[in-house]
Amino acid sequence: IGEMGDNQFNTITIDATFSAAKGAAGMEGAVSRICERAEKRVRDGYNIIILSDRLAGSERIPIPSLLATSAVHHHLIRKGLRTSVGIVVETGEARETHQFCTLAGYGAEAINPYLAFETLKEAARRIDENMSPKKIYKRYIKALNKGMLKVMSKMGISTYQSYCGAQIFDAVGLNKDFIDAYFTGTGSRVGGVGLEEIAAEATERHRLAFGGSFVHRKMLDVGGEYAFRFRGEAHVWSPESVANLQHAVRGNSQEKYDEFARVVNEQNKQLMNLRGLFRIRMAEDCGRKPIPVEEVMPAAEIVKRFATGAMSFGSISREAHTTLAIAMNRMGAKSNTGEGGEEPDRFKVKKNGDLMRSAIKQVASGRFGVTTEYLVNSDMIQIKMAQGAKPGEGGQLPGHKVNPVIAKVRHSTPGVGLISPPPHHDIYSIEDLAQLIFDLKNANEYADISVKLVSEIGVGTVAAGVSKARADHVTISGFDGGTGASPLTSIKHAGSPWEIGLAETHQTLVMNRLRSRIAVQVDGGLRTGRDVVIGALLGADEFGFATAPLIAAGCLMMRKCHLNTCPVGIATQDPVLRKRFVGTPEHVINYFFFVAEEVRALMAQMGFRHINEIIGRSDLLDKDAAIDHWKTKGLDFSGLFFKPEPAEGDSIYQTQRQDHNIADVLDRVLIEKARPALEDKDPVRINMPVGNTDRTTGALLSGEIARRYGYKGLPQDCIHVTLTGTAGQSFGAFAANGLTLELIGEANDYVGKGLSGGRIIIRP
Repeated sequence: IGEMGDNQFNTITIDATFSAAKGAAGMEGAVSRICERAEKRVRDGYNIIILSDRLAGSERIPIPSLLATSAVHHHLIRKGLRTSVGIVVETGEARETHQFCTLAGYGAEAINPYLAFETLKEAARRIDENMSPKKIYKRYIKALNKGMLKVMSKMGISTYQSYCGAQIFDAVGLNKDFIDAYFTGTGSRVGGVGLEEIAAEATERHRLAFGGSFVHRKMLDVGGEYAFRFRGEAHVWSPESVANLQHAVRGNSQEKYDEFARVVNEQNKQLMNLRGLFRIRMAEDCGRKPIPVEEVMPAAEIVKRFATGAMSFGSISREAHTTLAIAMNRMGAKSNTGEGGEEPDRFKVKKNGDLMRSAIKQVASGRFGVTTEYLVNSDMIQIKMAQGAKPGEGGQLPGHKVNPVIAKVRHSTPGVGLISPPPHHDIYSIEDLAQLIFDLKNANEYADISVKLVSEIGVGTVAAGVSKARADHVTISGFDGGTGASPLTSIKHAGSPWEIGLAETHQTLVMNRLRSRIAVQVDGGLRTGRDVVIGALLGADEFGFATAPLIAAGCLMMRKCHLNTCPVGIATQDPVLRKRFVGTPEHVINYFFFVAEEVRALMAQMGFRHINEIIGRSDLLDKDAAIDHWKTKGLDFSGLFFKPEPAEGDSIYQTQRQDHNIADVLDRVLIEKARPALEDKDPVRINMPVGNTDRTTGALLSGEIARRYGYKGLPQDCIHVTLTGTAGQSFGAFAANGLTLELIGEANDYVGKGLSGGRIIIRP
């Protein structure tokens, strides 16, 4: 491209480096100069600009490629010249999928990762003498293409031209002036560093590369980004923290748990996450007095607000799945099935009084294992719109984990991988979501309906819509949560901290007078009582944990969940490996009670007796001034700590129940007329008119059948309902075995949604 110079394509290269002699102070002028040069070259007739940092060396510092790209892109937009030129970025920084996505998202039409190519060429020479550079380049480009296409697909974007310059990113920790100047239009809820700090970091990186001793110049970082490495990238779940937690729960040792919590909370303060930068204002800071811990609500009540994360049967073994369910049921808390269904034998109480069923049944886009029987055996039904660790992607279970048992539960084929689509195919608007909520409430009128959302800028508006759609519960899931079925790019770069999404959700609900009628749960990397208290202060009623209870049950963080080779029998379906599972419900219960006791201790120091008293009290959070790091000085959490005042008569936590308007649905009449069939299996024939306001006809009746007789239901055609007219949405949804719905007329959308053995006949 750089050599082209014919009449159609005139190419010019602009140096994106600056003099090392000027230090950090030289970056601002350098960025301005490349913007001015780009403008001048476009006016001179050049239609391809190459922004290159190839001149980087001991005397030249490269401008961060994303900054250079976005600065030029927005400068040309402001000058009305952007459509006249293509931007090519030649950089040594781009290596992984996310780096290419950000460059493309901020205006790069083409990218040349020259340093990655040179590194691969050298690696190929060392690893395999017969490996040609061309072949390894081809593999690398194929991997990048696949990664970028995955990102584009989950954003609903079909072409690179549509993705280029779309800047579908949120910023965390960049100040407003910097964003307005160089990343115009990018959302940021947490202010922070600007050009000065970024220049200082670029200069420091240059010094590490070209300064100091010869040994340091040649020594590479040990890495550890994706898996723990000694002296590498810090991880919250280090061998030390895993060992401390397991010793604590197995020996019921408060001392070991305190050590675990101390290590994790200190790691958080070492800039591991946003809440590590927060300070909880204790009673003395607010003019109150601490209270004795004995006056705080008991741990047995606090644990009822806890839930385990949505880990499916299939992704983890039956032993691990049932251990979590039994533990949560014993405490009066909730476990979550995930999206893989549940074996019917778990719906019955065991002889010792334990119940193996998960209280929360998840309904995801693939609807694997979702039957009427599954839905009626729940206390809460959760619609998974997205997953914190990989928003925009559906769940995935590799084929080698789909054994005959898993396939039967999910109603699929053994050995065939299962991938849920990113969207629900019956949800394309908030009205569609409201209809699904209504459908599920009809299938199980005794269950609360939850919607799981991902933390991101704008999630508050979606949560308000969820509340207006009459959901009882909303979960805000942070990016920090773990999953064994997520691409590494998604784990590291998709989603945002739950602190951001939770704060926005709570504030939006309060300001729209919706907060009192919906419960808010937060999940994604919660580990200690301090995390729970901060979650409550930012507006959460309930708290979800996933990785931590799995570690309590024996997980060693081998990070091999997708390979079916888990050595401790958790994330595997291998019968030999499953025998190695040694976790017990008691281990999980011990962990949650340790967390609850830590919550009690903090509440006592804050001077509060009940957890409801601290929900939404973001005014009790402050930036931790004791953390002294040059990058933290400009951090601005005012947007997160803003405390909206509720309108008169409203509260800042859930105090009301949603009205689902199912008291007078047509199925109430059908159930009464079908009593002989429901109670004695006597055949029943019912004839009635139906109107387009009669939605989800048959679901409530089907729920009653499944509750009494399970998936097998009644004998075929035991209840035959003939309706005349125009049926509303979701006619025959979740129709159970033994129910025949015959409609003489027509029906609206979603006919037969979730059909579970029933028969539907529609004729003119």
